[in-house]
Amino acid sequence: MKVHLLAYTAMPEKVVAGAAKLCYSDSDVDTLMEGLTEEKTERFVRTLSEVGHESPVEHASFTFAIEGVSRSFLAQITRHRLASYSVQSQRYVRLDNFEYVTPPAISEDPETLRVYEEAMRRDAEAYDAITNHLKEKYTAEYVAQGLSAKSAASKAEKRAIEDARFVLPNACTTQMVMTMNVRSLRHLFMIRCCNRAQWEIHQVADEILKLVYRVAPTLFESSGPSCVALGRCPEGKMTCGMFAEVQEYYKRLKEEIDNER
Repeated sequence: MKVHLLAYTAMPEKVVAGAAKLCYSDSDVDTLMEGLTEEKTERFVRTLSEVGHESPVEHASFTFAIEGVSRSFLAQITRHRLASYSVQSQRYVRLDNFEYVTPPAISEDPETLRVYEEAMRRDAEAYDAITNHLKEKYTAEYVAQGLSAKSAASKAEKRAIEDARFVLPNACTTQMVMTMNVRSLRHLFMIRCCNRAQWEIHQVADEILKLVYRVAPTLFESSGPSCVALGRCPEGKMTCGMFAEVQEYYKRLKEEIDNER
């Protein structure tokens, strides 16, 4: 799994502070950004968090490239609807000998891993067989319609993998570009950095948090799972029971990044 920060709003904290300043003062658009020193910017951003005023933070967004994650991850991350996604298409990209994600619990047990890898091998063989059979069928149809052999084969393969992809497993890897604003990211961290989150999306959420905290520490200084962001666990009877340990983990994570500066 790899996560890269591709781009983000220039001066994200200052942009958010400017939006907040407009809400609470008589500044006009010509003078909106004047006087926003680093100290005043931090004060505006922290005040927004303290009073729960979230709309100004929506003006800053971050774009990530994510690869080596499963289609299972894709199904989870796209439930965060206030975001933009561009995902590698299984309809247009042929996946010969596709790569796949192996859950740690499976990797740790030799017999379970053997069964899992055999299942992946069978899926790959089925995908190739279906693709080849359909491609042969469609190529003949297109040649009969007057297309050249080369054009017919190219068009037939694209049509064939459209249906062959149905046998690909959730484990199959994919890659995507994702854009979220600060408000959506904070919500992502609250849900997906939680100990109860599924392990893969938890790992990705942690990586994203590290990346955005490096460039906008004030915006994300209280970010993390709910027990960090809210100071309490909302999971009720399903709590992991590790409130103090989780808080300490995210405190150390941010301290390590602060020490790198």
